[in-house]
This record gives sequence, C-alpha cells and structure tokens, in this order.
Amino acid sequence: MYVWEGEKVRLRAIVPDDWVRFHENDRDSEGARSSDAIYFPRSEAGTKAWAEQQSLIGADGDNVMLAIENFDGELVGSISAHSCDARNGTFKYGVAIFRPYWRNGYAADAVKILLRYYFNELRYVKATAHIYDFNEGSISLQEHLGFKREGTLRSMVFTNGQHHDEYIYGLLNSEFNKI
Repeated sequence: MYVWEGEKVRLRAIVPDDWVRFHENDRDSEGARSSDAIYFPRSEAGTKAWAEQQSLIGADGDNVMLAIENFDGELVGSISAHSCDARNGTFKYGVAIFRPYWRNGYAADAVKILLRYYFNELRYVKATAHIYDFNEGSISLQEHLGFKREGTLRSMVFTNGQHHDEYIYGLLNSEFNKI
C-alpha cells in the first residue's frame, strides 16, 4: 500500500503542467466562492508561474498543498494542510474538487489520506475545517467523515451580496481511528 493513495484518488505534488486545469477551474466562480473567495482574473502566465512556484516550494514544515488525481491520472482538485501546530498537535485543512468531478467520493477519499498521514505519521491529534454556512456539500462531507461542529463564527464572510456564518468542524485522532 502507498500511503498517498486511497480507494479512488492519490495525492501528489503539484507539477508545472497542472496550470491548465487550475486555470480552467479559476473560471468556476461558484466553486471559488464555496471554497475561498472570488478573486480578480489571473492571466495564463500568472497561473503558469503559480503552478511552477507550487512545484518548487513543496511543504513548508508540515504545511502543504497537494494535487488530487484520480486513478486515470486526471487532476481533479487540491488539498492543503495549514496552520499546523506541532507543539499542540493541531492543524487545519481545506479541500477543493473541480466541478466536473463533484459527487464521485474524491474529496472524502483525499481527506482520509491526509488525515491518516497527519494522525498516524506526524502524531497530530486534531484536525479542523472552516466551512461557510452556504456550502452544503462541504458541511455534508465533514459530517460524513465524523467531524463535529464545534462552533459558529457569525457574519464572517461577505459574498454574493450578503454576510454568512463560518462553521468550525473538528475531528480528533481517536475519532478518526474509529471510522
């Protein structure tokens, strides 16, 4: 078994050629809104430079952004671990699947791979995810994976003309190992 492989996807480093898929995905405003924010348009050269930079920097301590690819070798999204605090054993993560690949179980599989590595190899004890209240798919994903809603940050995000709450979900290593 390869630790970076699950039942449906594998995690790998971002490579320069990934720029095309990321650039195409930048045109999905609703997807961008759900996972982060809608940004100004980026040129092809800008996306190429970003992918090149990502391919060179790799991990920063335990903080990392990885590509998600299915077993057909198609880039289907990305996943990151950030705000890693090894002293306290906590980290945050985010996952984004490109719209054509939604509802295939790729996000859940990618998250399980990441959690397995951080919990079983790096000795982290808690993962958290911040989810916007309108992102029903991500809310469902967290709950499917066993995450518990631990709090609500009220009116934290302004998008599409209104303010939205941000939910905080958490999962302990001991809970993950029971899944």
